Amino acid sequence: MPTAFGAHNTNPLSQFPQAWDRASKVKLLVLDVDGVLTNGQVWIGADGKESLKAFDIQDGLGIKHLSQCNIPTAVITGRSSKMVLARCEELGITHVHMGVNNKAQALNEVLKKTNLRHEDCAVMGDDWPDLAMMSKAGLKVSPAQGHQAVKDIAHYVCSMQGGNGAVRELSDLILKAQNRYEELLRQALS
Repeated sequence: MPTAFGAHNTNPLSQFPQAWDRASKVKLLVLDVDGVLTNGQVWIGADGKESLKAFDIQDGLGIKHLSQCNIPTAVITGRSSKMVLARCEELGITHVHMGVNNKAQALNEVLKKTNLRHEDCAVMGDDWPDLAMMSKAGLKVSPAQGHQAVKDIAHYVCSMQGGNGAVRELSDLILKAQNRYEELLRQALS
């Protein structure tokens, strides 16, 4: 295990010694949306409806890198949003559950469809509605601004904020722990 995750992210793995081993076993990434894929702000227009969401481009590339390595991503969120659906479609995310009240149950559905176990997945959430979904995950992750209750159960707390690189930080960790990062970097350089 390296002493630091890398030059881009300065979160020392020594603070989270179990994260490297757990990341090496990840076969599925499961993400909440607001506070994870976005910064958690909800923009409401004059019509009283959600009007805007901002997604981090580097997070999206991290999701695509995982997909290249046969590690799919699932999205499970309590809100319904055409913007989320469009972003998931753009990234090739096929397991999308929106308007979910019971995220743990939605995760069980994804695991059944993918023939995977809780231990096979990394789950990133940022607040109380994500706790049950995260509880059995092989790798529990919080973005930097996650609620303290989420950080308390996390195997890894990102140095980056949700909607601002946290998902990329996690994807890079998984790829490095599975010895796939350097191969993808070489491809990008050629």
